[in-house]
Amino acid sequence: MQKVFVSGHNGMVGSALVRAFQKNDFGCDLILASRDQLDLLNQSSVSKFFEEEKPDVVINAAAKVGGIHANDTYPAEFIHQNLLINTNLIHSGWENGVKRFLNLGSSCIYPCASKQPIKEEYLLTGPLEKTNEAYALAKIAGLEMCRHYRNQYGVLFHSAMPTNLYGPGDNYHGENSHVLPAMIRRFHEAKGADAEEVMIWGTGKPRRELMHVDDLVQGVLFLLEQENPPDWVNLGTGIDHSIIEIAELVKRVIGYNGRIVHDFSRPDGMPVKRLDVSVVNALGWRARILLEDGVKSAYDDFLKGLQAGTARI
Repeated sequence: MQKVFVSGHNGMVGSALVRAFQKNDFGCDLILASRDQLDLLNQSSVSKFFEEEKPDVVINAAAKVGGIHANDTYPAEFIHQNLLINTNLIHSGWENGVKRFLNLGSSCIYPCASKQPIKEEYLLTGPLEKTNEAYALAKIAGLEMCRHYRNQYGVLFHSAMPTNLYGPGDNYHGENSHVLPAMIRRFHEAKGADAEEVMIWGTGKPRRELMHVDDLVQGVLFLLEQENPPDWVNLGTGIDHSIIEIAELVKRVIGYNGRIVHDFSRPDGMPVKRLDVSVVNALGWRARILLEDGVKSAYDDFLKGLQAGTARI
């Protein structure tokens, strides 16, 4: 029986992976470790863990993540911690005979002014978006480590580049969350307070592609079945929406009746970001969850989290 280690299993992506493995019988032994059991920022700790547990497959879902505000405010922490996480896991995996390593990157690795939709080949062809440059550089390093270890040592280390994700276990912090969970919290609180307006950052014109985390998990499981996957492949829906369209959708799902206003002092970030998913589509996979259905399920999960006291706010 194969032993599968999922790093970052308490995060949104990691917990979704764990749910999928526990729900379905994949004939594998799942290995998990909390932060007090394994310090991913410590090379010797990671190496010792791999030596003792001997995983056959590693899915790297661990990362320090945040929205525009967090990335722009704490760049040193974002580049430092994510470089350590990727370096420690990838190198220890190779040292300890991991047969397959699937590294999860981010769509922010691509240049700010990329042609749309963004193809895998556009990596490192131009400057990065300044507000999340530090995080992106760390994720690029992880992707390139997997590629070079695969080329030099013949190991099956590869990466997937997810688009913007949302879903159960998301971070709803008022300042450090991504756009969709931030909106869910704002509109929910505005409805409860009977507020006249909800503020969104920037002009509302930038366009974003959003994918439910359960779709990502299915993409990851699909890639693990491929005998010779690409070094890295985009995972997304291939559909984008403007920020104002997303706000109107969240407003409708939550049932808020006030108006939407803009804070033009806040940065927009990239004007458009939509992944070209033709490579993974050609392999036989595509996302299935429609945005409105996904937002409804995310809001239901948020309400359950508030009631249980487990929502990350």
